[in-house]
Amino acid sequence: MTRNILHIWDTGGVASVLSKYLVKKYPVKSTVVSISRLDPFNITTFYGGQHYPSSTLTTIRFIMKGYSCDIIHVHSAYRFVRYFKRLTPNKAVIMHFHGEDVRLTGWNNLKGITEKADITLVSTPDLLEGAPQNVFWLPNPVDIEHFKPMPSLRKAGTALYFVKHQRGENIVWPKNVAKNLGLELCVVDRKANPISYAKLPHFLNTFEYYIDQNWIHSLSKTALEALACGLKVVKWDSRVIEKLPEEHNPIRVIEKLWAFYQQAIG
Repeated sequence: MTRNILHIWDTGGVASVLSKYLVKKYPVKSTVVSISRLDPFNITTFYGGQHYPSSTLTTIRFIMKGYSCDIIHVHSAYRFVRYFKRLTPNKAVIMHFHGEDVRLTGWNNLKGITEKADITLVSTPDLLEGAPQNVFWLPNPVDIEHFKPMPSLRKAGTALYFVKHQRGENIVWPKNVAKNLGLELCVVDRKANPISYAKLPHFLNTFEYYIDQNWIHSLSKTALEALACGLKVVKWDSRVIEKLPEEHNPIRVIEKLWAFYQQAIG
């Protein structure tokens, strides 16, 4: 039996990668819809998903699309959980938080969402702190077919840091790390100078190290993608890792997600 899955929003491109590998492994039709202004790197369209303007009409379109689906997987935009549970109470609705949606709002204020959703997922393990018991960690998947090593591009003794424009960011941190390791540091503001998702693997592969953020004790999705490209990554605790953790292999992530889906469907 083919399952029809709708992913609403595409935070960090996670929905697109999940959708790609779900279709590869299981008998599903998986669609990703997102808001154009939330995807400056064109991740959703890279994977064939659909962009819409931010408007009331778009919200209605997303809801209408959900009527024909078996599973509605909501990423960050938690208001849709309420909409679908009110309009289509028998649909399986998955809530998936990705970071700031929890950190800015707080679990106490999200209780109404976690109680309504059939399953609630988080993308990094630090988000489990203070979470209700029915919240589970689904590791971020990395598209290892897109992000892969290109050794001929690598320039030894170089490091990359992406400015995040997030609360708690300290630009002195990557500078000190690079200095301590004797690396030439390149600081890139992706908000001011966007690097498209299509070109990101090539760009990452020109560096030896990627310095991750240090105000959150979890590897960022970009750090995971850098590891898949063969870079060394400096973590929040200053430790260096050189291999993508196996739990972020997309097939392993999809198998775990499929089990959650089966639980939600009942």
